[in-house]
Amino acid sequence: MLERNIIVVGASAGGVETLSQLVKALPADLPAAVFVTLHFPSYATSMLPQILNRCHTLPALHANDGDPIEPGRVYIAPPDYHLLLDNGHIRLDRGPRENGHRPAVDVMFRSAAQSYGQRTIGVILSGMLDDGTAGLKLIKAHGGVAIVQDPNEALFDGMVTSAIKNVKVDAILRLSDLAAQLVVLSQNPVEKDTPMSTNLEQEAEIVAQSKAKLEQGEHPETSPSMVTCPDCGGVLWELRDNGLIRYRCHVGHAYSSDSLLSGQTDLVEASLWSAVRALEEKAALAVRMAKQAQEQKRMYSEAQFLRRAEEARQQANVVRGVIATQIEPMQQVKDEG
Repeated sequence: MLERNIIVVGASAGGVETLSQLVKALPADLPAAVFVTLHFPSYATSMLPQILNRCHTLPALHANDGDPIEPGRVYIAPPDYHLLLDNGHIRLDRGPRENGHRPAVDVMFRSAAQSYGQRTIGVILSGMLDDGTAGLKLIKAHGGVAIVQDPNEALFDGMVTSAIKNVKVDAILRLSDLAAQLVVLSQNPVEKDTPMSTNLEQEAEIVAQSKAKLEQGEHPETSPSMVTCPDCGGVLWELRDNGLIRYRCHVGHAYSSDSLLSGQTDLVEASLWSAVRALEEKAALAVRMAKQAQEQKRMYSEAQFLRRAEEARQQANVVRGVIATQIEPMQQVKDEG
């Protein structure tokens, strides 16, 4: 018999408050280790351990590479590092972002499923978009338990709604009931079983093999999509697993459909602002050249440069108008995810 003593928790927007409520409801003698991935900007300073330690239940700390896993602790992924579980120890990794994040929930969930199988309890809390869905599906495939916060209670229901839609979750619970269920599950041992193999844990290998076949002039089983990676500009390969669509480039950046749309939205906005900058610089240069022409008494050239400057200004205003009309609807779609 094995102890179900690995709890992995993923959250994003609204996650700090939600995690605080969850940890506050857990007993200090919980016979399981809790691992948390909350989306942080890479340059941010995380105060989450200090916040969770105010609950005076389980001690919380940022995970360190090589730390042994001990029950009754909350290990938090530090900013700009994926947190992975590796048979009794923690590993921190600065590998490619997944779903636009590092740390990413899917990375932690995937490592827990592969290392601990049935001993794993996966939990998804408040957050936008759908990071964690693929990882939770893999936890289920390896015999683990999948729990999500009640979307009616979540501050942002994107992550939990995506999990409910794509994963056969074991329970949808409010935080107070969720904490009690974690205690019950951690006290019930499980029997070791043979996990199912899924495409979700073979994505990198599938992409590498398909890319190699293309380079050799052969026809791969999986073809590249028409979409490029928002992170590196490389070709994205479309991968499917029982209705769940994922995208991955050969470098290792991985996206769900919603996260890819979000990444493309950011890319479009950045490109449009680059166009505005280039046009305004063109106008400024044309004005400078018009002034030089004036000083040299070249009146025709001066008029030509001033006309070009005005055209560039007008074009920049047109692009600004496109940004005003396009970015807001795209941002709304992104937030609704």
